[in-house]
Amino acid sequence: MNATFAPMPRLAHGGRLDAARRLFPFAPEPWIDLSTGVNPHAYPAHTWPASALTRLPDDDAFAALETAARLAYRPPPEAQVVSGAGVQAFIQALPRAFSAQSVAILGFTYAEHAACWRGAGAQISTVETLDDLVEADVAVIVNPNNPDGRLVSVQEITTLAQKMARRGGLLVIDESFMDFTPQHSVASLTALNEVIVLRSFGKAYGLPGLRLGFALCAPDLATRLRKLLGPWAVSGPALTIGVQALQDPEWLAAAALARQADSARLDALLRDAGFVVVGGATLFRLAIHSEARSRFLTLGQHGVLTRDFVERPEWLRFGLPGDEAAWGRLAMALKA
Repeated sequence: MNATFAPMPRLAHGGRLDAARRLFPFAPEPWIDLSTGVNPHAYPAHTWPASALTRLPDDDAFAALETAARLAYRPPPEAQVVSGAGVQAFIQALPRAFSAQSVAILGFTYAEHAACWRGAGAQISTVETLDDLVEADVAVIVNPNNPDGRLVSVQEITTLAQKMARRGGLLVIDESFMDFTPQHSVASLTALNEVIVLRSFGKAYGLPGLRLGFALCAPDLATRLRKLLGPWAVSGPALTIGVQALQDPEWLAAAALARQADSARLDALLRDAGFVVVGGATLFRLAIHSEARSRFLTLGQHGVLTRDFVERPEWLRFGLPGDEAAWGRLAMALKA
């Protein structure tokens, strides 16, 4: 498996097995994809009625899904729940729903927020403190943060929301990785006109291909988002499976405990391999290594895809292996 790697194309997002196969054409199959923060043990929903595919989704199906999401995420009664094709759909819609000249993003974080606001003509600043967010028209916090798992407390976000409200700004809280740590959610603030919380379905439930996510926000912003997303923003299978899963809190609680144990196991494995684990959320771990790029390449040659970062060349982010065979292959690749 000796190959030449110069120059190396970079993967813009995790989960790009097509690009990984081109980058590592001699890697063994099947690939172990640790480049995303997705639960490797998916919610057991593999069937749906034929009508989910043969009929357009109706209003009652959307109402049932959004009622289930309301019970799961617990926004205040005055807030609304809007469903869409993943959090990405809302990230792309928000710049059209809310006009902004300046957007401040608490970084280093998921790049799509900056890209979408920049594409709408806003001036983007990546900041390091909450105080630096206040003066912008729009402030964005990914919480827990991707890729380092940084958590901003409920009290800190509440204070920031109050400051943004006095200025008429918008505070966007991306809680895509919040499902396993719901005590840190600020869904309770979403009755405010100046606050919107985004929630991902696919990550915790292990079904990212279903493309399902939610926005929790005040009625005016909800109306604008619904208009932008259109009448059938979620597929029939997503509507059906979403209701099933969101009404199954026992499964989610068990998954949270199991993935926390997996996270601890991954931390130990990475430390044994010479990495320093510096953060992460339940579904992914961020580690530092002085030769991170070399380790990324070695792992890739062994069919293990991790997430590297052009801006942070000493970082690698690892998702969780899904079975004992994957754990074993990761351990062997780390020793290579």
